[in-house]
Amino acid sequence: MRSWSRMQDVVAIVIGAFAALSPLWLDTNNAAMWSLIVLGVLVALSGLVHMSRPEMTVAEYAMAVFGVLLFLSPWVMNFDAFTGASWTAWVVGVLAVVVAVTGLPMMSSRMHGHGGLATHH
Repeated sequence: MRSWSRMQDVVAIVIGAFAALSPLWLDTNNAAMWSLIVLGVLVALSGLVHMSRPEMTVAEYAMAVFGVLLFLSPWVMNFDAFTGASWTAWVVGVLAVVVAVTGLPMMSSRMHGHGGLATHH
């Protein structure tokens, strides 16, 4: 279970860093730039926190929330006209939610054939 969780943490760090750095090569406005930077950093930080403290499942829930916010940000922050920034927010947002959900204890135990709820020590 730990190796799968670590892989998810690494994916979260990479996609968060990608979103945070994407304004360097994407055409953005101020709202798009700061949405991608802040939410990208928060996704990456939640992956780092979970990697360093795997028992801290709140990091996975936070990552899912940040992913949803990132997905919604092009409409909420009104930068949906910037195609590259919008698609980055949508794709990274969905990936963050998928990574977070698959890392939750109940889902992780199902994926590894343990069934039921995962026990916490």
